[in-house]
Amino acid sequence: MTQVDIIPFAEGEATLDWIGLTDALAAGHSLPKAQIADTFLYRGDDTLLNRAAWIDGLGLAVKSATIFPGNPAKGAPMVNGGVSLYSDSNGTLDALVDFHLVTKWKTAGDSLLAARRLARPNSRKILILGAGTQGRGLHSAYSAAFPDAEFTIWNRSAENAKTMATEIPGLKIADELERAIRAADIITSATMSTTPFIKGEWLQPGQHIDLIGAYRPDMREADDAALNRARVFVDSLDTTVDHIGELKIPIAQGVFDRDTIVADYYDMGEFVRTSDDEITLFKNGGGAHLDLMTSRYILDRWRARS
Repeated sequence: MTQVDIIPFAEGEATLDWIGLTDALAAGHSLPKAQIADTFLYRGDDTLLNRAAWIDGLGLAVKSATIFPGNPAKGAPMVNGGVSLYSDSNGTLDALVDFHLVTKWKTAGDSLLAARRLARPNSRKILILGAGTQGRGLHSAYSAAFPDAEFTIWNRSAENAKTMATEIPGLKIADELERAIRAADIITSATMSTTPFIKGEWLQPGQHIDLIGAYRPDMREADDAALNRARVFVDSLDTTVDHIGELKIPIAQGVFDRDTIVADYYDMGEFVRTSDDEITLFKNGGGAHLDLMTSRYILDRWRARS
């Protein structure tokens, strides 16, 4: 009988490292391009989201998420789910992986892979925008690649920024957004904003901008000027350009040219900084193929732990 591993959050996370994950994501993009599909089911305000991916040579994954907005009032998490990972050779179930483990490591790892290639290696000042769960994951991920960096947090709610700062030793709080952006080497943003708040006029030569938060067609974090001042990269052209407001809106309005996007991860050789002065901008779309690559990495590390 085929072994099926059940990987919970804490025990699974103890086996992982961020640099290893980014290497696995890069290797995953050397395989044939993924087939991906999303399906949604609804009951009133409740949602079931299934994100599926199949990569020849790596296997299949279905990431299921239930979103029940009424749960927090009942003392339960709003988002729950899991990832079913299947064998590439015969389609049998290999593992069930905790949803939150995959999401945390996929999201931050996706951005860290870009930063390792696009940010200046001597970057020392990293600004995190958004003091939610993803912001904490980003601090952990970026600390692995930039161990000498000084981190600052900015959040619309100052209280949430203070809470995060009490949890992470050495994390500073930014009082004023423009000043914080101008002073940073790397700006990594994970907010739920539908109005651009990262202004292109604030950006400085040599910065790397990492945009994570926007995932719907009506969401944006950076304005038109920011996009047009930077060399723009995405993790996947298929899951970002026509689906996420960060790019979809300015392209539709004719203020940003789709053809100026330099590359996605399937053209990894183009993921390079060409000068110390250029501004690089990466849009993290986080498609199901990245969930598959991350889940496979987690399972490999889980099985090698002994």
